[in-house]
This record gives sequence, C-alpha cells and structure tokens, in this order.
Amino acid sequence: MLRHPVLVLPFLFLLLIASILVTTCIGVSGLLLWNFDTEMLQKLLFEVRLPRVLGAMLVGLGLAAAGCAMQGLFRNPMADPYIIGTASGGALGAAFAIVLLGGLFLPALAFLGATLSTIGVYMISLRNGRVTGETLLLSGIAVSFFLSALLSFFMYISGNSLHQIMFWMMGGFWDVYWDKVLLGLLIPAACMVLFVFSRDLNVMTLGEEEAIHLGVNTEKTKRILLLTSSFITGIAVAIAGGIGFIGLIIPHVMRIIVGPDHRVLLPASMMVGAALLMWADTAARTLPVEIPVGIITAFFGAPFFIYLLRGRTRV
Repeated sequence: MLRHPVLVLPFLFLLLIASILVTTCIGVSGLLLWNFDTEMLQKLLFEVRLPRVLGAMLVGLGLAAAGCAMQGLFRNPMADPYIIGTASGGALGAAFAIVLLGGLFLPALAFLGATLSTIGVYMISLRNGRVTGETLLLSGIAVSFFLSALLSFFMYISGNSLHQIMFWMMGGFWDVYWDKVLLGLLIPAACMVLFVFSRDLNVMTLGEEEAIHLGVNTEKTKRILLLTSSFITGIAVAIAGGIGFIGLIIPHVMRIIVGPDHRVLLPASMMVGAALLMWADTAARTLPVEIPVGIITAFFGAPFFIYLLRGRTRV
C-alpha cells in the first residue's frame, strides 16, 4: 500500500482523460481524430465512437463503484456487484423482452428485472427489521438459482432469438448511442451517494457491533448502500448486458494499492474501472471479428484474479 494514497487520484484522473481521447481515436476504419475534415468522419466520431467510449466509461466506473461498496459491506474481497442476484434479474428481464416483445423495452425491462431481484433478496433476508451479510448472501444465491431457471426456460422457448439472448448475456457496447449515454449519466450521480457514505462504510468494515457503538445507523446504511449499488448495477446491465470481473477485480487490486479507506478507494476504483473497460471494448471492436467485451474481461480477469489469490495465499 502506498504511504500517501490520495496522491494517486490526480494521476488516475489524467489516465482516465487520456484513455477517453486515445480510445476514441482507435477504430477499425483507420480514421483518426486529428484528420477529421469530412462530414462522414465527424459523424463516425460523434455518433458512433464517442458514445460507445463514454458508455464503456460510465458502465466501468459504475461496476467498480458497486463492487467496492459490496466488498466493504460484506467485508469480503470476493464480493461483486452481482452477488445478490442483480445480473440474473437483469438477464431474465432482457430475455422476457427479447422472446415475448421482440426486443422492445429491453433496457427498461433489464433494469426492472435487476431492481426487483435485489428488492426481493432484501425482503427475503429481512428479519425483525434487520438483515445480515450472511443471510443476504445466501438469499442472493437462492434467488439467482431460481431466476437462472426461469432464464433457462425462456432460452429453451426462444427459438431463433436464442443467439440474441446469448449475445446480450456476454455484454457489449455495439448498440450504445447517445440515448444510453444519457441513461448512464445516472451512474456517477448514484456513485456520489456511495461516496457520501464512504466514512460509514469504513466504520462498518470493523464489524457491525463496533459500527453501532461508533454511532453508525447500520441498518439504514446497509439499505442505502444495497439499493444504490443495485441501482448502479441495474443501469449498467441495462446499457451493456452482463460484464463480469470489473466489479470484482478492480476494487480488489486498488485496495492493495491505495488501502482500505473508501474515501480514496472508491474514486480510485471508479477511474481505473472506467479506463479498463474502455480499453477492453476498444480491443473487442478492433479485432478482425468483433466479440462481446464480456469475453475480453473474463479472459484477462479470471487468470489475474487467480494470480492475486495465489499471492495472498503465499503471504
């Protein structure tokens, strides 16, 4: 861990700005930002590339922020934004839209499914006005299995729409335009709520009893963090489908670098998550055949996470 972790934030901000500029310049067409002197090139940059880059940025920072909050809330570095069934609910909503509505209202139904699944998990876990991390986790697993069964049913009856469901579940930004970027602007607004509660989250990592003694309303804080994280994840799923490992890997790595203080860890994770997902999407769209960005993040994220786990074991 760095001695003065807050000094990393300006560097990460510059990295984020540089990533936006460079990834906007890169594309399979070979047309570069500094050469745009035609109407076609301006249309390519401002109607295709830039909204896609900004969409990846917003989803990346949102997943990283939600993962950071979940890991702090559960006091478990293995937690991620999808741990309480958000992804399964979003996938079920998307499959419902594809199979029964021909793809109409897909983002709205994906968001609705993600939100309702989270609320369902919370209500199942509620006992005498309180919830615990263990019951939330177990309820999330149970609800995820149930929703996955429903999703399998929709996939079974989907017929020719099966490939569309599978492609959406892998995650990608091929259909992200300015309307989805505007929707994604809700993500940084919600991340501000997480940042406001970053001090309480720091205290809660000491344990629930200690947090209560230090004056933290733990039940209120848990509700706000869960609902806000699920709101962020639901929007991310609605925009780009299921993209794994960003919310798991980034907070885990940044905690090693900047430490456990969420006042620094949260913005650091957001900026690195945004930059990483922009570069992953750039790699996905510049390959000879474009592939879903979720494959890129899983391909590199899983081995790197195994490396981190082995390093922790040796320590």
